[in-house]
Amino acid sequence: MLVFRDTETKGRGIFAQQDFAKGDLIETSPVIVIPKQQLKLITKTVLLNYYFGWHGESGAIGLGFASLFNHSYHPNAIYTKNFAKNVIDIIAHQYIREGQEITINYNGQVDDISPVWFDVEE
Repeated sequence: MLVFRDTETKGRGIFAQQDFAKGDLIETSPVIVIPKQQLKLITKTVLLNYYFGWHGESGAIGLGFASLFNHSYHPNAIYTKNFAKNVIDIIAHQYIREGQEITINYNGQVDDISPVWFDVEE
């Protein structure tokens, strides 16, 4: 189980309401696919901060909690994209204790330290 609440430094975040072992499925979120032709319009909206790159040059908004996990260069979870089912799976990358914030690396790989479009709070 998960809960959405304020963090101390990053605004809102997603927190575990139970322990998760490494490899546990935390959430499967359906997505709304944004066609390539419409994706450029996202940059003019608040949704810019909430979409995932998707198959080809399209984008996707994750329903459920998927688009609300905060970024970290030292995440405790990873995400995988299932294009055939139009879902994103959030999976524990390490042990996550109850009450801990769950974070992902927005760059898609756990160890990718490429700059993102905002100042990162760790």
